[in-house]
Amino acid sequence: MKNSELINNLGPCGLYCGQCFANENGSIRLHALALQKALGNFDNYALRFTTLLNDPRFSNYPVFKEVLNALTEGRCKGCRYQECKLFLQCRARECAQEKMVDFCFQCPEFPCNNHGFDKDLENRWLAINKKMATTGIQNYYEEIKDHPRY
Repeated sequence: MKNSELINNLGPCGLYCGQCFANENGSIRLHALALQKALGNFDNYALRFTTLLNDPRFSNYPVFKEVLNALTEGRCKGCRYQECKLFLQCRARECAQEKMVDFCFQCPEFPCNNHGFDKDLENRWLAINKKMATTGIQNYYEEIKDHPRY
C-alpha cells in the first residue's frame, strides 16, 4: 500500500476510519446494508415467529431494525476528507493540519490535551500513537486493519 493510501485510511488520531460505523464505505455500513437487503420484509415474520416459535426475542425486531437502519446511514468520508462525524469534539484533525503532521505522535507536543477526547478515547489515542511511533505506521495498519474497531 502506498504511503498516501495508508495515511488516508487512518485518522490523524490513528483510528482506522474503514472500521467506523459512520464511514460510508466502511465494513460495518456495507454489512448492515447486506443484512438489511437479506432480511427484506422480515417485519411480518418477526411478529409471527414470536408466536409460532414461542420465542419472545422476535418481538424486539422493531428495535433491532431501527439500530440496523442507523448502521446503514453512515455518510462520513473519513477524517482526512472531512471533520469527524462520530466524535464531534475531536480536534485531532484540525490540530494535525495546523502542525503539518500526518499523525499526532509526529507532533513535538505529543502527548497534549488538544484532542477533545473523553478519558477512554484519550487512553486509546495515546496507546495507538505510541504503537505507531514504535512499530511504524505500516506495521500498525497491517496489525489492525482486519480487527473490529470497537
